[in-house]
Amino acid sequence: MAPSSKKARASSPPISCPAPTNSLVSACLTDMYQLSMAYAYFRSGRHDDTSSFELFFRTPPFDGEFTLFAGLDEVLSHVAHFSFSDSDIAYLKSIMPDASDAFWDYLGSLDCSEVRILAQTQGSVVFPRVPLMRIEGPLGVCQLLETTLLTLVNYPSLVCTNAKRMRLAAGPKAVLLEFGLRRAQGPDGGFSASKYCMIGGFDGTSNVTAGMKLPGVDVKGTHAHAFVQTFSSLDEILEPTEGPLATLKAKVLEYRAKLDMLKTNGGELAAFISYALAFPDGFLALIDTYESLSSGCLNFILVALALDDLGYTPRGIRLDSGDLAYISHECRALFTRYATSLSRGFFANLAIVASNDINESVLHSLAKAQHSITSFGIGTNLVTCQKQPALGCVYKLVEINGQPRIKLSQDINKVLIPGRKQAYRIYSKGGEPLMDLMLRSGEEPPKAGERFLCRHPFAETKRVYVTPSLVEPLLNVVWDGPNGGLTKELPTIADGKALAKKQIASLREDHKRHHMPTPYKVSVSSALFDHLHELWEKEAPVLELS
Repeated sequence: MAPSSKKARASSPPISCPAPTNSLVSACLTDMYQLSMAYAYFRSGRHDDTSSFELFFRTPPFDGEFTLFAGLDEVLSHVAHFSFSDSDIAYLKSIMPDASDAFWDYLGSLDCSEVRILAQTQGSVVFPRVPLMRIEGPLGVCQLLETTLLTLVNYPSLVCTNAKRMRLAAGPKAVLLEFGLRRAQGPDGGFSASKYCMIGGFDGTSNVTAGMKLPGVDVKGTHAHAFVQTFSSLDEILEPTEGPLATLKAKVLEYRAKLDMLKTNGGELAAFISYALAFPDGFLALIDTYESLSSGCLNFILVALALDDLGYTPRGIRLDSGDLAYISHECRALFTRYATSLSRGFFANLAIVASNDINESVLHSLAKAQHSITSFGIGTNLVTCQKQPALGCVYKLVEINGQPRIKLSQDINKVLIPGRKQAYRIYSKGGEPLMDLMLRSGEEPPKAGERFLCRHPFAETKRVYVTPSLVEPLLNVVWDGPNGGLTKELPTIADGKALAKKQIASLREDHKRHHMPTPYKVSVSSALFDHLHELWEKEAPVLELS
C-alpha cells in the first residue's frame, strides 16, 4: 500500500501499489553524494525547502530522433515504498560517523508523503529537454530520489527504444522474440529487457521468470544445437509403444526412402524425431547444426510430413547461422515445392525463425534482400543496446522555494532551462506532431486554431508561428503524496505497448527513418525564452580582459 502520510489524507482510500520488482531497489540504492548532500541540507536547515527537479535527456539514442519513455511503473513502486529501515540507518551510521542523531531521526521518518510527481505516460514518444518527470517536494527527500529514479528510467527507456527501432526495421508482420537473458548485464538487466522490449513492440521472450511475473507476456523457445548433438544414430530414439506417435519413426523412414533423402545426417534426424515425440503440436526445429539445406531442412520436412499424417501440425524451422536471407529463400522454396507436389497445405504456413547476432542494421539489410523470414529471435544486440550503452537521462534542480534556478555550461547542450515547466505537444491539421513546446508553469498554453510564437531555446533567430489543430498536455500528476499517493493504477505493459504503437504511427516518416532522420522541433514560449536569457545574463560572470 502507499505509505501513510504525515498530513491529512483525502477521503478516498489509497490505490494499492506493489513493491519494486527488484528487492535491491530501496532508499539505499543511491550514490553516496546524495546522502552527503542530504546531511548538508539538514545541517543547513534546508532539507524542508520546497524544491522542483526535472528528469530529462539531452540527445535521442541510436542516432535517431525519437525515444520511448519506460520505467515509470517501477518509479512509482519505489516512491510508494520509500523509507530507510533500521538496518539501513545502522549501516549509514557506520559510513557517516559524524552525522548527528537528529539527522538519523529525520532519515528514519522520511517517506514520499509530501512529494508530487508529474510525468509523461509510460510508452509515450518523448524528445530531448522535455521533462519526462517533474518531482516536487521537500528538498531532502527529492534529492535522495535522484539516483534511483535515474536507474529506473534510463535503461528501460533505452531498451524500449531499441526494441521499437527493431520493430520498425522488421516491419509490422514479423514476430519478434527477445532471447537476451544469457547475454544481459546481470539478471535484473535481463528481466528489465524482457519487460520493456514488450512495450517497444516485441511479441514474446525466452525468459521464463519474465513470463511468470509479467501478465500477458508469452514465453517462447525450442531447442539448441546441444539437443541435436546428443544424438548420433536413429537407434537412439525412444519410441512409444502405443498411441498415434508409435508409428512416427517408421513413417519418417518411409518418407526418407520415398523422397530419396537418405544422405541427410542420421543423428540430426534422430534428434528431430525425438523432439517431435516430445512436442508433436509444437515441432519447430533448429536446422543448422550440420548443414542447413542439404540436411537440416530436409530432415525437418521428413518429420513434418509424418506428423501431418498423424494429425499434428508442424510449426517451422529456426536458422542460427549463415546467409539468413538466402537460406530462408531456399527453405521457403522447398516448402512450396512439397506443398504442391504432395498437396500438403501446412507447408505454406510454416514459420522461419532467424537468430544469429541480429541487430537493427541487419534487419534493414535483410529487408532489402527480401528474405522469407517470419520471426526473429534477437538477444545480445537488443538487451545490451549494442549501438549505444546508455541513454543519459539527468535529474536537475530547476526551482527552490519558488525561485527558478539555472545551470550554465560552456557546452550549450548542458545549459539548463530554468524553472518549473509545463509541456505540450502541438499537432498539425493532418494529425501529426509538429513540435513539443515548453512553457513557464502557470503560463497560458496555446489554443487550437490560434497562432502562437514558438522559439528555439538558445538561437534567437530560430522562431516560428504555429497554429495548432490540437494541443496535448504531456505532464500529468501520477503521484500525489499529500493526497494519498498514486493517482491511478500502475501503467501496464499492454497499455504502454498500445500507446507506443499509436504515437510512433503518428510521427512523420522522416522523423523515424534509419539514416539521418529529420530533427523533431522542441521549442519554448517567448516568456520562457526571455526568462531563460535574463537569468543566464544575471548568473553568468562578466569576464574582464586587460
